[in-house]
Amino acid sequence: MRLLILVVLSLFCCGQAKIYDRCELARELINRFNFDRGTIGDWICLAEHESSYNTAAKGGPNSDGSYDHGLFQINDRYWCAPPNDINECGVQCDELRSDDIAASVKCVKKIFKIHSFEAWVAWKNRCRNADVSKYVKDCNL
Repeated sequence: MRLLILVVLSLFCCGQAKIYDRCELARELINRFNFDRGTIGDWICLAEHESSYNTAAKGGPNSDGSYDHGLFQINDRYWCAPPNDINECGVQCDELRSDDIAASVKCVKKIFKIHSFEAWVAWKNRCRNADVSKYVKDCNL
């Protein structure tokens, strides 16, 4: 009973997670955040294999003790705080696990500008050299 109460309270105080449908996410990334249509299949593939489209996903601990946060599994070693003082995206890690993906999008655009998709292991292992068009097939983008 206590666990149920804690879960319900955490949903009210901390916002709710959102689990996207692949087409819904593709449309939002293109229409709200101006993602390039030419790479949208890569982004949807990445989100599927990193977080299963779950904005509240938290992965880890990784071998270096770091964790990955949110829809795009942004690592807290350099990109958000706490635990570290290095915060290249200027965002709190829990903001990356919000149903509002604006902070995550701002951060992934910064990461992408520096590292391209190579920053994500899931993209390298599952999306690179794959036919990523299947991730947006029938989405009417």
